Amino acid sequence: MSTGLIIALIVIVAVVVVVAAVLAARARNRPGGQNLKRRFGPEYDRTVARHDGDAKAAERELAARVERHGDLRVRPLEPAERERFEARWAAVQEHFVDSPREAVTEADALVADIAGALGFPDGGQYEEQLAALSVHHGHHVHGYRRIHHAAQTAGQDGTGGGTEELRAALLEARELFDELLGAGHGDRNRQRAAIGAAPTRADAAAHADDGRTRTDH
Repeated sequence: MSTGLIIALIVIVAVVVVVAAVLAARARNRPGGQNLKRRFGPEYDRTVARHDGDAKAAERELAARVERHGDLRVRPLEPAERERFEARWAAVQEHFVDSPREAVTEADALVADIAGALGFPDGGQYEEQLAALSVHHGHHVHGYRRIHHAAQTAGQDGTGGGTEELRAALLEARELFDELLGAGHGDRNRQRAAIGAAPTRADAAAHADDGRTRTDH
């Protein structure tokens, strides 16, 4: 066998090895079922449920989200921006005591604003912003969906859920807000405890009514 033929065979084998390695890497990175489950977490299960258990249809939707938003680069917040967002959330929390329905509307807008500031699609495109957030924050994105729904139904003639439901929506939205903000777990736990413990005017009125009822009896 000539030297030229040996070199040609070596080159061919090397090319085959390189191509195989590239294809294997692409296969690992392609958003398949297991990769999508890991990436989206509970959002994967919710999407499957929304497709009536059709995992393939759900995976096509989730893969399309990754295709559209997977390369999104988050813009870090400046310290002053972080402080403003933190102050706005503190105001939402305080407002919840007197006006739970208005507070969840403010929280919905706040999550949209911080996501937009980080480089996600504008809050005016709710569905697209939600899709982008799900790609990068799949484990907490449902908090945005829940607070948005609460905000949209809050003023519909008393059909927007009770105080406890609104409180739960606010707490879940806080999980996503903290992740977007990059807040420490200690701060988050203190805020969660404060929201969970804060009585609303409605709570106070209910307790007062109970007291009057017991006195009357």
